[in-house]
Amino acid sequence: MTNQGLDAFAAWVEDLMRERGYDIDSPRGGGKSRIADEAGVHRAAVTRLLQRQSMPDLETTRRLARVLGVPVRDMLIRSGRLTAEELADPHDYLASPPPSADFGRRPTLEEVADLLGVPADRREMFVRVVEQFLPSEAEAEAEVTQVREDRRFLVESAAAAAAPTAG
Repeated sequence: MTNQGLDAFAAWVEDLMRERGYDIDSPRGGGKSRIADEAGVHRAAVTRLLQRQSMPDLETTRRLARVLGVPVRDMLIRSGRLTAEELADPHDYLASPPPSADFGRRPTLEEVADLLGVPADRREMFVRVVEQFLPSEAEAEAEVTQVREDRRFLVESAAAAAAPTAG
């Protein structure tokens, strides 16, 4: 990380600390000690960040995020450790449109042969041989239904996990 990046991150964290009532400007360092204690980190880690000496490690970043009430994702992106593209927002995934009607559709053997580059004069033989190893249409449809149910369960579970909790 560049000094400029460390400066920008430290300034952002300082603003968050002040907004949340931590007196980090006191010569006696009361606010720095308080946030370090509440986060369960060493005061030196907080001091090094605020003095622009070093970036906190991942565990310290996670704990500071919790105490400051910001998502760890935001801390990691603001710190320059990861980009927004590298750390996808789960809300983006949950807001994505539902899959098309073709989602989970079993490709035809002719499509598979084409994708695999099977020569035209051998496709009929390819199809006959492969058909022997495939499940029946009913079995395939049951599998597609199961995949859709599994996906729906995963999306609903992710939505429930991402929802704010009361309390």
